[in-house]
Amino acid sequence: MSIPLSILDLSPISEGSSAAQALRNTVDLARHAEQWGYRRYWLAEHHFVSVASSSSLTLLGVVAAATSRIRVGTGAVQVGHHTSASIVEAFGTVDALHPGRLDLGLGRSGHRVSQFGAAAATTRGGHPVLDTVTGRTEVRDGVVVPPPFDPRRVTDRSKFLASAEALQQPGAESLDFAEQLAEIQALLDGRYFTANGVALHAVPGEGIDAELWLFGSSAGESAELAGTLGLPFAAAYHVAPGTALDAVAAYRAAFQPSELLAEPHVIVSADVVVAPDDDTARHRASTYGHWVHSIRSGGAAEYLDPATASPLTADQLRLVDDRLASQIVGSPSTAVGRLDALQKVTGADELLITTITHDHADRLESHRLLADAWGQRAARAA
Repeated sequence: MSIPLSILDLSPISEGSSAAQALRNTVDLARHAEQWGYRRYWLAEHHFVSVASSSSLTLLGVVAAATSRIRVGTGAVQVGHHTSASIVEAFGTVDALHPGRLDLGLGRSGHRVSQFGAAAATTRGGHPVLDTVTGRTEVRDGVVVPPPFDPRRVTDRSKFLASAEALQQPGAESLDFAEQLAEIQALLDGRYFTANGVALHAVPGEGIDAELWLFGSSAGESAELAGTLGLPFAAAYHVAPGTALDAVAAYRAAFQPSELLAEPHVIVSADVVVAPDDDTARHRASTYGHWVHSIRSGGAAEYLDPATASPLTADQLRLVDDRLASQIVGSPSTAVGRLDALQKVTGADELLITTITHDHADRLESHRLLADAWGQRAARAA
């Protein structure tokens, strides 16, 4: 089965570059993605790390203005860091100028601060001790499924907790995810009332023609909510390869038909680096582990140059082995083979590709080569 490819962009900042250049690179890649036939161009939301997509709601309008046909969206708005009204009004503003092309992707990352902070690491002598990874990496019909990553293995939570505090007003508490989702839907549909019965209307925002998506990485609340509400679901295999397949299964099990969807609709993400041959691709992807390690260890390193970076140590590799094992790296035929396996195992209706390399030209080439190879695959299947 031939399915569409889309792009998830984090606007990565490369070693020696800047946030301004990363944003220019995002606009450039979006324009090329439209030419190469990608269906959607989604923008991630990350804070206080070396990516320039922290304000995805702002960047949404920039990318929409730079393109004309491709669907543009968020992957995903961390709703715990925003009010429902600010999300709907931001999308309404962009939709007013670029109608009918927006995907409103929502995730509950901002709601998990207490869970993350409470999961205190085992300590020895005042220093964190990494938990032993339990289980073995499986390969299910060509799809790598490592053991689920345990957040207690993160060696320093201080920056994460400080970041979460900085993203909210003092004393503010996030709404329950389901409650905030209901608020957003009510604002979009024109049926929002305050607790004391006052009707409020989002201007702009109410009545916009945007697709509403929920993002999830495990068989938890997001997957179940998307299913019971009959919404499309995005499974984050690129973030949580150990649990994303479970998320897809939970979504399908919970799915109930709605006015939007008669049957489940799933997009599955994957980290991909494509080059003309396997060796070149492996070289270009060789500092991906450094970048993941910098985040999981409480840092915020820029994406390192493979030509000058030192190899990770054995201890560092153990903290990122799940992400390295599940990253899809190789020639066009290698990448297509592994993506084809991911689609078959998950039953994905679309695949969402995220690619990070030090050189922007290499990232462009990766997406172009993949689009060409995927299109040739589709032509052969027709």
